[in-house]
Amino acid sequence: MADGLNTGDSAWVLVSFAMVLLMTPGLALFYGGMVRAKNVISVLYMSFVSIAVVTVIWFLYGYGLAFGRDLGGAGLIGWGDWEFFEISPSVPYGRIPLYVFSLFQLVFAIITLALISGAVANRVRLGPWMVFGVVWMTLVYVPIAHWVFYKGGWINRWGVLDFAGGLLVELNSGVAGLALALVLGPSVRFRREGPPQPENIPMVMTGMGLLWFGWFGFNGGSALTDGALAANAVTNTMMCACVAMIVWMLLERRRFGRFSRLGGTTGALAGLVAITPACGYVNLLGATVIGIVAAVVCSYAVEIKTTVGYDDTLDVVGIHGAGGIVGLVLLGFFATGQYGSPIAGLFFGGSIALLGKQIVAILAVGAYSFVLTFLIGKAVDRLFRLRASASEQAEGLDSELRMG
Repeated sequence: MADGLNTGDSAWVLVSFAMVLLMTPGLALFYGGMVRAKNVISVLYMSFVSIAVVTVIWFLYGYGLAFGRDLGGAGLIGWGDWEFFEISPSVPYGRIPLYVFSLFQLVFAIITLALISGAVANRVRLGPWMVFGVVWMTLVYVPIAHWVFYKGGWINRWGVLDFAGGLLVELNSGVAGLALALVLGPSVRFRREGPPQPENIPMVMTGMGLLWFGWFGFNGGSALTDGALAANAVTNTMMCACVAMIVWMLLERRRFGRFSRLGGTTGALAGLVAITPACGYVNLLGATVIGIVAAVVCSYAVEIKTTVGYDDTLDVVGIHGAGGIVGLVLLGFFATGQYGSPIAGLFFGGSIALLGKQIVAILAVGAYSFVLTFLIGKAVDRLFRLRASASEQAEGLDSELRMG
């Protein structure tokens, strides 16, 4: 390997890339098991086409805008580094090859777009969804990636903490899912038959297992090293997910007198989401508290849609949006100032400034993602008819694929 590159770190991040890529098929199964049989293939396709669409965008110009040299010094967008078809694979990014780093960041982008599909499952046509994906990645995901993960991005250099994508992936997908759900309106079945029941529990559980497995690469790989920082991130990820799963099940038992078919699974997912921004910055105590709070908050957040009247089909807003906020806010209290954490939170001797920055970042990313996604969704729906018609929804969106 070229001078300055570390083989162990490179291998770990490459493995993490593969693990996170596997999360998108896992998400497809997770989503597919929760929708009606006549929509399963369509839902699976929405995740899988995200892989192809985002990969092409990423290497053509997405990486250059997200991680290229900052344009104008404002920390808003990158410009440059378009040479992926020319550079050598040994060009470094710190201690790992630039190719490896770009691949790892690519799979974050893929799963973020795939996550949004869950908010509008059962009522989106596949072709226009691909158009939406191209525009959304370009105008929403890429700029936020620059803000959060590029060293010169305004959120990053301001000192906001986000270890593995609480802002970029979780909050962003949750808010974008809400905006798109509002643009398209509820499905024809919304509120008619009560909350949708999962059609295929084994399929959902299999998908969740793949998601949980991939999440160790998602969080551990974000350390960009195979050492203690990655170990801390992975350990906290495991603890938080398990705590959230147990607390969610206990809440269900207390509130409804029984365990639901998917309660424990959803609780674990809420814990995985919430620990994502914090996994490298907290200790096991922090991970435990985040898991408890995430289970409580998200268990109520998924119910709001029925009262308010937006159709978040598969609870992207209630789990990823709310869970991401929980992890980002609690970092202001539980960041240790040790391990990978450059600054301590309130409970570890830090000031309130970190908490304030975390909240401002949530508001900024949330507002930008919501407004832009709403406008993009409106435009794509008007030009390409993104929303499936009532008859198409009644027949099932898989029929569109069979006719194609």
